[in-house]
Amino acid sequence: MLLDSNLNEIKEGKRITAKGYAVQHKDDTFKPFEFSRHALGESDILIEILYAGICHSDIHSARSEWHKGIYPMVPGHEIAGRVVAVGSKVSKFKVGDYAGVGCMVNSCGECEACKASNEQYCERGMVATYDCKDYCHNDEPTYGGYSNNIVVSEKFAVTVPQDAPLEKVAPLLCAGITTYAPLKFSKVKAGDKVAVAGFGGLGMMALKYAKQMGAEVFIFARNKNKEQDALKLGATKLYDTTDPKVVTERFDLIISTIPTPYDITAYLKLLKLGGEMGIVGLPPSEVDPKIGAQGLIFNAHKKVYGSLIGGMKETQEMLDFSLKHKIYPETEIIAANQINEAYENLTTGKAKFRYVIDMKTLEDN
Repeated sequence: MLLDSNLNEIKEGKRITAKGYAVQHKDDTFKPFEFSRHALGESDILIEILYAGICHSDIHSARSEWHKGIYPMVPGHEIAGRVVAVGSKVSKFKVGDYAGVGCMVNSCGECEACKASNEQYCERGMVATYDCKDYCHNDEPTYGGYSNNIVVSEKFAVTVPQDAPLEKVAPLLCAGITTYAPLKFSKVKAGDKVAVAGFGGLGMMALKYAKQMGAEVFIFARNKNKEQDALKLGATKLYDTTDPKVVTERFDLIISTIPTPYDITAYLKLLKLGGEMGIVGLPPSEVDPKIGAQGLIFNAHKKVYGSLIGGMKETQEMLDFSLKHKIYPETEIIAANQINEAYENLTTGKAKFRYVIDMKTLEDN
């Protein structure tokens, strides 16, 4: 709903007031927070956020585990909502449309990567949805989706059909594209053997996409607690990584979604000759796993690459593919005042599904 105050701000070209949940420092808990976003530009849309997913990246960022965060911080880059205002030159959206916003809200638009629809690899650097200085708006800090609205260029929003389940669409904007992109990059096809290392929110999505693409999928997890979930979703087998039993299969592709320390070389040994390992999980900096020259040479003619979300064109492709085949994350809807509890569950292994915040509950706090 477009508030009267926001309507006046738009008419007068003023900054857009917003409210959400933020942490003030890396050891803080989430509390209500009022702030403002840049004024609605001629190519911008104002989205009323209806649902926002909680990604493990949010935890790493809020706790400064990758780099020193920008505080106060409003995380959230899995955003789905309703367009409530559009700039004068917007052609992609109209008021009332559904829209999604993922991990970035801008880029230079001029470099080779941007021109190739790989904005996430922008040579100047993509403008992240939160915890980032926005060089397109005077280096002001970006604030994410744990809030009631967001102002974004239409180029960095994806179109969402009116009949789409928004609470499931939201997490696709990170968990979906993060796992879809490497499967497409490695050209997964029917008959390929794909292994997914780590079976949290990202791992589940990788399994679903790989199965839809025709691959036979195996799971590596820290225990067998989710074995039945994996088998129900179509996995051939789940391997417990604490079990010393020898793995006999060799894989065309291994996707690592692991956000904690692990041995990359151990997984390289499980690739077929010419096989590939795509790394999408990002552990904290101080425990970031390494691979040396020996690990590469003695596992020669196998490829290791990193993958960072996807460009806007591929993100729209992923969303269309997901909706067509009804591929969604397993979700649990929570209220805005349950964010701290959700973080605790995610870091202690108690969370089974992807947490999605019902942002309408902001009004209850």
